[in-house]
Amino acid sequence: MSDLEEEYRLEYFREEGFERVECVSCGNHFWTRDPEREVCGEPPCATYDFIDDPGFDEAHSLEEMREAFLSFFEDHDHERIEPYPVAANRWRDDVLLTQASIYDFQPLVTSGQTPPPANPLTISQPCIRMQDIDNVGKTGRHTMAFEMMAHHAFNAREDIDDPGQYAFEGEVYWKDRTVELCDELLDSMGADITEVTYIEDPWVGGGNAGPAIEVIYKGLELATLVFMCMEQDPDGEYELKDGNTYSYMDTYVVDTGYGLERWTWMSQGTPTVYEAIYPETISFLTDNAGLDYTDDESDLVAQAARLSGNLDIDDVDDVEAARGDIAAELGVDVEELRDLVEPLEHIYAIADHARTLAYMFGDGIVPSNVATGYLARMVLRRMKRLCDTVGVDAPLDELVDMQADRLGYENRDTIRDIVRTEVEKYRETLERGRRRVEDLAREYAERDEPIPVDELIELYDSHGIQPDMVAEIADDHGATVDVPDDFYGLVASRHDDETAGGVEASGAEERFADLPETEKRYYNDQERTQFEAVVLDVFEREEGYDVVLDGTLFYPEGGGQPADTGTLATDETTVEVTDVQAVDDVVLHRTDGPIGKGEFVTGRIDADRRRQLMAHHTATHIVGHAAREVLGDHVRQAGAQKGVDSSRLDVRHYDRISRDQVEEIERVANDLVTANVQVSQEWPHRNEAEAEHGFDLYQGGIPPGEHIRLIHVGEDVQACGGTHVARTGDIGAIKIRSTERVQDGVERLVFAAGEAAIRATQETENALYEAADVLDVDPQDVPETAERFFDAWKDRGKRIEDLESQLAEARAAGADDAAEVEVGETTAVVQRIDADVDELRATASAFAEEGQIAVLGSGLDSAQFVVAVPDGVGVNAGEVVGELAAKVGGGGGGPPDFAQGGGPDVDALEDALADAPDVLKAVRNA
Repeated sequence: MSDLEEEYRLEYFREEGFERVECVSCGNHFWTRDPEREVCGEPPCATYDFIDDPGFDEAHSLEEMREAFLSFFEDHDHERIEPYPVAANRWRDDVLLTQASIYDFQPLVTSGQTPPPANPLTISQPCIRMQDIDNVGKTGRHTMAFEMMAHHAFNAREDIDDPGQYAFEGEVYWKDRTVELCDELLDSMGADITEVTYIEDPWVGGGNAGPAIEVIYKGLELATLVFMCMEQDPDGEYELKDGNTYSYMDTYVVDTGYGLERWTWMSQGTPTVYEAIYPETISFLTDNAGLDYTDDESDLVAQAARLSGNLDIDDVDDVEAARGDIAAELGVDVEELRDLVEPLEHIYAIADHARTLAYMFGDGIVPSNVATGYLARMVLRRMKRLCDTVGVDAPLDELVDMQADRLGYENRDTIRDIVRTEVEKYRETLERGRRRVEDLAREYAERDEPIPVDELIELYDSHGIQPDMVAEIADDHGATVDVPDDFYGLVASRHDDETAGGVEASGAEERFADLPETEKRYYNDQERTQFEAVVLDVFEREEGYDVVLDGTLFYPEGGGQPADTGTLATDETTVEVTDVQAVDDVVLHRTDGPIGKGEFVTGRIDADRRRQLMAHHTATHIVGHAAREVLGDHVRQAGAQKGVDSSRLDVRHYDRISRDQVEEIERVANDLVTANVQVSQEWPHRNEAEAEHGFDLYQGGIPPGEHIRLIHVGEDVQACGGTHVARTGDIGAIKIRSTERVQDGVERLVFAAGEAAIRATQETENALYEAADVLDVDPQDVPETAERFFDAWKDRGKRIEDLESQLAEARAAGADDAAEVEVGETTAVVQRIDADVDELRATASAFAEEGQIAVLGSGLDSAQFVVAVPDGVGVNAGEVVGELAAKVGGGGGGPPDFAQGGGPDVDALEDALADAPDVLKAVRNA
């Protein structure tokens, strides 16, 4: 008997005449109405029985099936909830993407800290599971993008000492009603419920656990019913499949997941799930790629799909072996089967990837090198490679737009722009990375070893080079590549654990644990800068002291805003407050001297500093709002730092911000300043705030608590704990000083507000006037004059280059003092020319254009070498330079046709050049 066997002995099963059976194939226990059934019904214990024989009365599209599900649960007293974004890091900081409907309610609701938006509720939540990326297209059932239809109920035990400690009380419903609802839904769809099996499969994850039931019909898993009621406990009495022990919690949650795509597939009985959910896209892609199948071939594909439930890269080590098993059962050659189904597998994956990207970009994810942006980039690049492989020549932005249109996104122009920009970046990245692949291929060919998986992943991470492209290039250079079947899953796992950034907050230090919460008076009157308080405790530090007061106007560092500074004074002493920090709910004033415990103190804040910080913090909200107005709704804060003299705001954007856009952002921001609108705060319930304003509230981070502080600046609303001016006019002005790209997909806006904006403008004007003095023109004529001077300088540089080239050609033609060496069928010129590197490069190029290898050395300030090699000679210039530079105590390198390097030992230059013929011959024979 399993530890949780009794959890599955439901009254509903007894009333409906179910029997508990052990599967003769896999050994799992399941519940069935059919006393003759011996197998659980899930592949590989059974095959799909619904292909060409749908399991429901009517065929449904995705939209029709979603509405049928939600309407059913609304009719059964559940409230319909709008879906959350696929970017889960918009409302939580521990995960990146939404992978299940329960993610919407973690961790605050499931722990009982916050009530759910409704109880019970129903939802159809878009999800993305990157770990399924390698299965998409191959198994016939896996999709990376999917909707998890669900119903949830949040319960709390009534027999605990303080039932009011949780945000919900009592039981809504539990296991029996959950299974009954599933049965009723299946029956309403026309399913033969005598064929439905309920498999026992205890669930564990994230420190929680509970009994769970997999719902199987005609070989397909349609739903999982999880009853989350346990937590990990070293003293727990229940040992589950992960080897840990668990005990029951005070709260218990109905966590169901019904796969929208699989229910739609069941209703249609198509060969794979993809034809059911992407019919228009697949038809377009197959036509575009020129794929055409006879009736017999189509029938073979359908038969293979029926057996493909056994093909899961998570479980099958060798995909080709699994494909071979299917081919053998169908009585066809495995090569014939592969040639038939692989193009279709690519088509299926392209359709799924397009939907995944539509979800990502539609919900505001911007491609980058980190977090969700990295995952989006990986999907797009894989999709591009699949299109190239199967011969789809439709623009990627068109394919993604098909899905964005179907999903109802209104930002389709931005989505297409993002895709086009990213495809162009990918082309540039491939051009830069190809040479690295060639070098790596030569290195491992010489070792007679395959290129390792770690190198493949690094090539993909750094250059976007797909593994099959690496394999092609490697084959040209005599190297081999072993690409694991779960390659993209391995890449995704590198980045799945990344969070939105930020430092994980540590728990309260033990010495502060018994202190009461500090009253944060700065929220009540942000203009006030003097107050009185009682010293609760003083702690000595290595440098200075930590003073804890019963209440304070000092703002502790947080949310990118620096701490206030000032003084604390008694009748007898005054200490400087140099920093203010918060440890949980206790505020620590760090001072340069001690102060008496229990004394009354007067606190005085540096008023000028506070005003500037307030102006800059409010300006940060305004600049962010203006950036969204100008650049698009996808723009979200990636970081911010407020200061006294200037501040910076990092925003997620897929392209560089132009000068015209900067001016427009500045104009929109200052329009809001001059409008002098009120800056107000409120503390609504979290659910109410999210329902009204969405998750764009959390631009600056995700605050804890059931109630959150909102700051309203005109139409801009953000959750924020900082200090702000009373009206936007109090800022005075905002000046954007500069922009820069701090990382791929993140643009930084540096700006000044208030008095700092005036100073910034004056600094710019002073620089302009100084330039005007140097150029001896009026300030307004500086740009035109500078452009004229710059053009003249460029022309002069070109003339110098032409003269150097002519000199190099003359030197090459009359190189009487040069040594000539025969290297194979090519002549190499070895010569010392004491000139700068530019002249060496020009001279070497002149020799190479005449079909000769050039090895040139210079002994001006240091020993320098330049080597140029004509095409097809078989000498690697980089290797030659490396050898010669080592002889003068340095290094160098470059591509096979042109390289340079050197070292400090000028005295060794002649000897190195004397050795050059031997080096050339050795490199050629290597």
